[in-house]
Amino acid sequence: MASSVIGSKRNVKIFVLYLMENINYPLDYATLNDIIMQTDYVMYLDFAESFNEMTDAGLILEVEGEEEGRPMYIVSEKGKIVARELNSDILSSILDKSLSAALRYIDFKKRGVEAKAIITKRDDGRYDIECMMLEKRELIYSTKVTVDTLQRAERMKENFYCRPEGIYKATLALLAGNVNFLLD
Repeated sequence: MASSVIGSKRNVKIFVLYLMENINYPLDYATLNDIIMQTDYVMYLDFAESFNEMTDAGLILEVEGEEEGRPMYIVSEKGKIVARELNSDILSSILDKSLSAALRYIDFKKRGVEAKAIITKRDDGRYDIECMMLEKRELIYSTKVTVDTLQRAERMKENFYCRPEGIYKATLALLAGNVNFLLD
């Protein structure tokens, strides 16, 4: 039984095929996983099982070329037909939002933006967490926050590493006075 927000494994497969078809170039498994996890509509286990089933069924194909030693994948013609023809109960707004998030993620990754987070214990027992982003070794983002516990700092660090592009976008939007970014 699927536990993803979008419902059945059939919906998960349609969701993955839709994103891959619309991105329209080969992706390695790790990048594809990161893309799928961007909006929290699909649980990892559902994605992993569905991905294996789709490769076994010929809906997703491994193609020539590798990225950092990892195989690359595309949607087959059969997979494109399945993505277009199968009915699902996934709202089109969910598909559109997910595709938009995926494209933002890929842009960030292609630009080579590197995220770093450092936790430092202060003399007063609290912790500083400094989050930075570098593009081509040039600092493009930096923020430092003081928190009361190491656990909170570690959660913040983990969240920063999970979605640095979202944090960057949110910070820019807030500083520009655009609080509607949450609805995008």
